[in-house]
Amino acid sequence: MKTKIKVIFHSLYGHVYTLAEAVAAGAREVPGVEVELLQVQETLPDSVLEKMGALAAKKAFAHIPVADPKRLAEADGIIFGAGTRYGSAPAQLQSFFDATGSLWATGALVGKAGGVFTSSATQHGGQETTLISMQTFLFHQGMVVVGVPYAAQEQMTMAEISGGSPYGSSTITGGQGQRLPSSNELAIARFQGRHTAQIAVKLAARST
Repeated sequence: MKTKIKVIFHSLYGHVYTLAEAVAAGAREVPGVEVELLQVQETLPDSVLEKMGALAAKKAFAHIPVADPKRLAEADGIIFGAGTRYGSAPAQLQSFFDATGSLWATGALVGKAGGVFTSSATQHGGQETTLISMQTFLFHQGMVVVGVPYAAQEQMTMAEISGGSPYGSSTITGGQGQRLPSSNELAIARFQGRHTAQIAVKLAARST
């Protein structure tokens, strides 16, 4: 039986989507793992997204299925990604988390591997507080929180400005969203996906 990993993201301008693809690619490198890439339901209407300049990005990943919070228990590991809003996750992801009360009540996610990733406009734009605030959901659900250890040597780079921390992978987008995820940031994201999948495989084996 394959170990199932869900990578679930919310992305306005495509940066988090790009990270999510890298996280999913890393998880797929682990033998015996099946990966599903999903997006959180957008709550803003297209008219608002268009004014924000985000509608084109939405169309770029419109083919990605929308995640159903009631089906999270199908996975052995779940990695959530979203941009930062004032040092915390955006309302779209929070709304998704809020729809999982029945899973919490039954302990359906207890013992499953979980992780988080994010983006921000600036180098000190709240990435770490956002990641930690997102991890709170994982703790409340009884999940095994998996970060990004410094075995991911890309976190140690001094050659460039880069996202990435022990709490999760990340990217810096620039004030106008002009900066795309760097090769260093994508390498950290792939490490996170691979590392989380490896932990999920071990946890799944112990539970059988």
